[in-house]
Amino acid sequence: MLSRRQFLARSAMAGAVLGLGIGTPAKLLAAASKNKTMGIQLYMVLDAYQKDPVGTLKTLKSIGYAEIEAIVTTTAETLRDQLKEAGLACPSMHFDSLGFDKGIGAAHTLGATFIVSSMLPAIMHKEKGATGDITYTLDDAKRTAEYANRLAERAKKAGLQYAYHNHHAEFTDVGGGKTYFDVLLAETDPKLVQFELDCGWVHAGGKNPADYFTANKGRIPLMHAKDFLPGNAKDYPGAELGRGTLDYKPIMAAADASGLKHCFVEQEGPFARMSSLDAARVDYDYLRPLR
Repeated sequence: MLSRRQFLARSAMAGAVLGLGIGTPAKLLAAASKNKTMGIQLYMVLDAYQKDPVGTLKTLKSIGYAEIEAIVTTTAETLRDQLKEAGLACPSMHFDSLGFDKGIGAAHTLGATFIVSSMLPAIMHKEKGATGDITYTLDDAKRTAEYANRLAERAKKAGLQYAYHNHHAEFTDVGGGKTYFDVLLAETDPKLVQFELDCGWVHAGGKNPADYFTANKGRIPLMHAKDFLPGNAKDYPGAELGRGTLDYKPIMAAADASGLKHCFVEQEGPFARMSSLDAARVDYDYLRPLR
């Protein structure tokens, strides 16, 4: 099975061609998150879903998840019917596997409000460094912001809200003490472009997710709750929530205070310690008390 980054990079390339503090009291945390639903990004359990679609979705429901963030690997109509049978909602979807135009139609079919770019590899960077490594520049960030504005305009016309999902590269310094992500925040239209903060990748990029929620109230309605195993492994092996390097108590408190609408669990593979569905249960059990 491809890693999520490999899968998204390939899908998005095709799509481009196609068109609060550590000491926050527990009572305050509980009050801020009371009755909020829990979601999961479908890609996390894609291996199980492809073997038994409805069975996998029903298992997610039985764990306690109320909604999924979709990635469409068959048809939107098929996924819609499967979700209905399992009793799961779909407020958000990533369009990379379909391309943006088809993604708009799929979002409407699924009843989603948000249409999200997992990554934009054909837009995000244009140059490689002397060693062949990708180099992210200020011009790249500005170009990506302009492209995001255009996607968001098209989404708005279609009655949808566009959101940009980050990886760790967006926290590269592009000069003047600013990161790529800082430029995206500053140069995208706040009336059009919102963000899905992938907290695990923020942390992998050397930043604190809670700080971004606190500084950008109202612009980050979506998040991915993700963690990685300790160390600086090249392939960023995923960790179950509570078993990696991030404490989600202050992150969830900051997210809820910022206006978070949907939180989706998403764990990177490989699932060597347990299956993806077992990991989904561990992740739910860790995060549920914080929601």
